Amino acid sequence: MTPMIDASTTQYLDRPEGRIAYDVAGEGPLVVLVPGMGDLRRTYRFLAPALREAGYRVATTDLRGHGDSDPTFTVYGDEVSAGDIGALIDALGEPAVVVGNSLAAGAATILASERPDAVRGLVLIGPFVRNPDVNAVLMALMRVAMAPAWAATSWKLYLPSLYAGRRPDDFDHYRAEVVASLRRPGYAKAFSETTRQTDHSPAEARLGEVRAPVLVVMGEKDPDFADPAAEAGWIGETLHGEVVMVPDAGHYPQSQQADLTASAVLRFLADLPRG
Repeated sequence: MTPMIDASTTQYLDRPEGRIAYDVAGEGPLVVLVPGMGDLRRTYRFLAPALREAGYRVATTDLRGHGDSDPTFTVYGDEVSAGDIGALIDALGEPAVVVGNSLAAGAATILASERPDAVRGLVLIGPFVRNPDVNAVLMALMRVAMAPAWAATSWKLYLPSLYAGRRPDDFDHYRAEVVASLRRPGYAKAFSETTRQTDHSPAEARLGEVRAPVLVVMGEKDPDFADPAAEAGWIGETLHGEVVMVPDAGHYPQSQQADLTASAVLRFLADLPRG
């Protein structure tokens, strides 16, 4: 059976312009799981239970304008998402290891540089911590495809390519959830604004200031990078972190190769001081 998030467990964090949705369960050191752009916190439906069973307190949260968070925000991207994650950690009352996928990796990196008191460690999955080298024509086409009027349909068609390699058994069901979430009033616009406003250069500028231990997890077939191994290696070297390449996985190894990803994350967590 696919792990589900019980709507009754959803909590909300008040932020300027709207609320951020999250859930938290388990006992032990805090781990905060943050999805990427166009995704839901249920992307961690396999990793979160594994962490709880291993003795961690696990919070999963939706990005602003995504999932159960409000679509009322006017500003999106790495820097404001870093602020949201930091505010959630403060509300939960203890420093955390932050697990960030895609855009959320850049946000987590910014937070770690600005708030070393709040971040005990970073797990960066399929991470964008710098802007990709994309030609102007492709960028223009992407902006058109992600316009609010057809963003949900475009994302539905594009998602399978991001799951290069093995797909989770519940892929079709999960993709339907993601698309349905975008078709609610206001959410396609929020998603579109996220694609337009996101800039990873602030994350890249702060890489040298990160002192927290880092684990980089990259799918060997991640289509968002021309050379996933080279990108992961560069991030690992820059942040003095460990790199794990996940075979037969694209941009979402946390669900495509759930057991391998969980094992890597648990090994990393076990090596961190628990205080």
